Amino acid sequence: MADLCGFDANQVEPSSDFEPIPAGKYLALITESEMSPNKAGTGNYLKLTFQILDGPHKNRLLWARLNLDNPNAVTVQIAKAELSAICRAVGVLAPNDSTDLHNLPLVIHVKCKKRADTGEIANEIKGFSKKDAPATAPTTAPPQANSTPPWRR
Repeated sequence: MADLCGFDANQVEPSSDFEPIPAGKYLALITESEMSPNKAGTGNYLKLTFQILDGPHKNRLLWARLNLDNPNAVTVQIAKAELSAICRAVGVLAPNDSTDLHNLPLVIHVKCKKRADTGEIANEIKGFSKKDAPATAPTTAPPQANSTPPWRR
């Protein structure tokens, strides 16, 4: 049994059904992080909670799991690459603790994926980038001055 300390549902709006958000890029920040054991009991993953900061999906939460401790070396390498992308996106290249990554804005790249177990569509974070990534400069060279003399044009 749990003491609900006089909770009154009349004072709180009920939660609604959370449909997946559309695929896209969203400004977000990490609000929570924790290491948790994996299902098999053979390692641990870093669970990161991201909160969207603006737009129609403001305050929605999404999660990423990084398998940093796993017997599969490829899985660990993938997780470390994702952590590196997060660190670069928030500007903290050598965090001492996962809380060093909290409350720093970044852009998360969200995809929609069909779950194998239920067939439902779910969100998955597939990339990270800096909040204010500069626009890519054009790679074309500036026009050269016409070296043909005017009388030969």
